[in-house]
Amino acid sequence: QVELVESGGGAVQAGGSLRLSCAASGYTYTAMGWFRQAPGQEREGVAAISNDGLTINADSVKGRFTISRDSEKNTVYLQMNSLKPEDTAMYYCAAGPFASLQRRDYIKWGRGTQVTVSS
Repeated sequence: QVELVESGGGAVQAGGSLRLSCAASGYTYTAMGWFRQAPGQEREGVAAISNDGLTINADSVKGRFTISRDSEKNTVYLQMNSLKPEDTAMYYCAAGPFASLQRRDYIKWGRGTQVTVSS
């Protein structure tokens, strides 16, 4: 059974950093992505990475967030720097055949990890 487990969330002050991890088991998908959802808002794509290392980043996080993956460990990471209060959300890991920032392109989802940024 395919499972994605996120970790690394927490509470930080604005300007701080966090590193999220997502460990996948049961199957290796071509693409992995990070999404986030704040209360009352739609889930949005943050970053994605293909099996050959091609990355996509949302405009809102360019220059601040970096997605990477360790294929041997079947784990994807999201390094988040210069965090802002508007980055506060539940962050979800997703896996699928296509690297994109669209929810419809992903098949498997994790349960999420909370990130809270205070001003």
